[in-house]
Amino acid sequence: MRVFVTGATGFIGSAIVPELIQTGHQVLGLARSDAAAQQLAAAGAEVHRGDLEDLDSLRRGAASSDGVIHAGFIHDFARFQAVCEIDRRAIAALGAALARSERPLIITSGTALVSPGRVATENDEPDAGSNAVPRVASEHAAAALLAQGVRAALLRLSPSVHGDGDHGFLPMLISLAREKRVSAYVGDGSNRWTGVHQLDAALLYRLALERGSPGARYHGVAEEGILFRQIAEVIGERLGIPVVSKSRAEAAEHFGWFAHFAGLDCPAASKLTRERLEWQPTRPKLIEDLQRSTRYFAV
Repeated sequence: MRVFVTGATGFIGSAIVPELIQTGHQVLGLARSDAAAQQLAAAGAEVHRGDLEDLDSLRRGAASSDGVIHAGFIHDFARFQAVCEIDRRAIAALGAALARSERPLIITSGTALVSPGRVATENDEPDAGSNAVPRVASEHAAAALLAQGVRAALLRLSPSVHGDGDHGFLPMLISLAREKRVSAYVGDGSNRWTGVHQLDAALLYRLALERGSPGARYHGVAEEGILFRQIAEVIGERLGIPVVSKSRAEAAEHFGWFAHFAGLDCPAASKLTRERLEWQPTRPKLIEDLQRSTRYFAV
């Protein structure tokens, strides 16, 4: 299969590309810079120049492929609503090129969008009310494409996709702890995150592409609920600094914009995903990764 991959040189995309190539697929990777183009070429992928705001480029990439994995996203939380709208338009453009065909489109979302405070399943829909997280726009875009005859499916990732080269939430927490000289959690730290290793996530994208069903939701979850306090404790141990509790009010000052995520209780299951796609995560778990990794704590 010839697969168009957005976000192909990002943390997750850079694992998806070799996963696809090593299993016999051809990859057409979206690249917005010369450096990204060189990285894709070195990995054995064909380069497609453009970015997530170049809708014509997205349509052309999708039209020339047998399937699409949309793993790209602009991680700018200072303008989160705006970048979620960019993602919605990008999904619509990709889908327009695939309508009324049997070519699959795998769209990335997040498990944290669904039912905070209880274990989310693949059957759950995200909150669509006034309290909805802006990223829900991606799921709404997927639903709209289904009505247009697109074989769209959702792959919801854990808040922490971890592994070597991670530049997501864990490095942010480590950097903040190093700066503040304490590793903090909110309240008693019993709020739960889910986690999945980068390479397990890449395998899941491939399986969803090859075996997925239109309208399905898949959960990239290797661990259903990791106490946030445990994450803070490992960071404190590795940095040799105190581990402290922060009240909600104190957390807002300590974590800044990240306070919402630090206090979020968002456990999620992946039982149906494992059954439907025969996906079995085998890579190191989040706490193990933090304990053994040198890259997370390299200065």
